[in-house]
Amino acid sequence: MVWFKAFASGFLATLVFHQGLFALFWLGGIVPAAPFNLSPVPPFGVPQVVSLAFFGGLWGMVLWLILGRLAGVKFWLGHVIVGAVGPTAVAMLVVFPLKGLDVSAQTWVGGLLLNGFWGLGVAAFMRLMGAKAPVGVR
Repeated sequence: MVWFKAFASGFLATLVFHQGLFALFWLGGIVPAAPFNLSPVPPFGVPQVVSLAFFGGLWGMVLWLILGRLAGVKFWLGHVIVGAVGPTAVAMLVVFPLKGLDVSAQTWVGGLLLNGFWGLGVAAFMRLMGAKAPVGVR
């Protein structure tokens, strides 16, 4: 059951935290693309934001695997740091080049901010769903 909670936390954090901050960036003129992109993506033609949220769910499971035993400040800070670095590194070093997208200092900084905030959202949703570190683990 905890793995479903981790997936759901990552999925929801993508829609609320990641895309919420992306919306603020877009409204501020910092990014050119609008949030909640509904354009279909291959191979199944699902909306881009749903695809992003699905992968956010998978990353949520990775965060739980790495950080689920932590408690207190380590839990929260760990989610922000690992949430910022892990998905951003994969996006910038693998996904962007495969899609032919430019990687710059701006995309790195934006990715770290968006994904760090997403990681905070994952931690928040995990706690809201009642997921706790095992007894005796701090």
